[in-house]
Amino acid sequence: MTAQHSRQPAPAGCRHKLVLVTPDRDLAHTTAMALAEIIEPAADAVAIFEIPGPDPQSPPAGWRLDAYFIDAPDSAAIADAIAAVTGAAPPPLRLEDVPDENWVTLSQAALPPVTAGRFTVLGSHDRARVPRGPHALVIDAGEAFGTAHHATTLGCLIAIDRLTRRRYFPRVLDLGCGSGVLAIAAQRAMPSARVTASDIDPIAVDVAHANAHINGTPGVRTITCDGVPRAGSRTGWDLVIANILARPLVALAGPIARSLAPGGVLVLSGLLSGQARDVLGAYHPRGFALVRHERIAGWSTLTLAKRG
Repeated sequence: MTAQHSRQPAPAGCRHKLVLVTPDRDLAHTTAMALAEIIEPAADAVAIFEIPGPDPQSPPAGWRLDAYFIDAPDSAAIADAIAAVTGAAPPPLRLEDVPDENWVTLSQAALPPVTAGRFTVLGSHDRARVPRGPHALVIDAGEAFGTAHHATTLGCLIAIDRLTRRRYFPRVLDLGCGSGVLAIAAQRAMPSARVTASDIDPIAVDVAHANAHINGTPGVRTITCDGVPRAGSRTGWDLVIANILARPLVALAGPIARSLAPGGVLVLSGLLSGQARDVLGAYHPRGFALVRHERIAGWSTLTLAKRG
């Protein structure tokens, strides 16, 4: 099977696993993000595996989701919470006890390359068989979110590809950078731009810093910051990419608006498509106009322009 999404490696103490098997790819991905980021208690690690068809040319036979927990979760309560998020019936979750295993190694070995516009995101295990070019990004599953296998990261990469083909952005901020993949992509697309990757989590910042060096983009500045960092110029950021969650996106609408230069562009993701209206409602009164609404597997990526 092929792993399609990961949040972070499971701690050594994880002894329980919720399993979902479904033919619905969108349900698998929506459930994965809900388990990792929305529902309490959050899973300590989440992975999606593609179940192969009867031959290499056939479509997938289905999808399996594994969600790891240190303490045994209430599977019925979690199924009801997932139903509330997805609007579908409670999924049939199966609770299993799991032995010790190297979750990071298993996930890294299974992640396939992902193409988003001109970018190809691959794990280090695929270096030998995937052609390396200026837009090939090496990102391993690890302790920070963002390998392009989730619809939100994929949507942001597609937006970066589209925007940077049409315009040059001198100052770029990847807010809530996780693995740093979005900052690295922006730097690859615009080598002379000043790109900053920030996150509230110092582990994520360390991972982003290491990934920037692995990918030959040491010019990406990485900082630990609770909030929106300053652009270092009077006008502000020219492009801000924030792939976080709907609630913090709404809470940060004011600081983000103040940090963006007139005529600047904002890419927002990490929100379910049903949450897009609330997020837009926080940004429209602050001078933003919707340019594009990308929907992938039940998740939204919004591209907004700040009126001058």
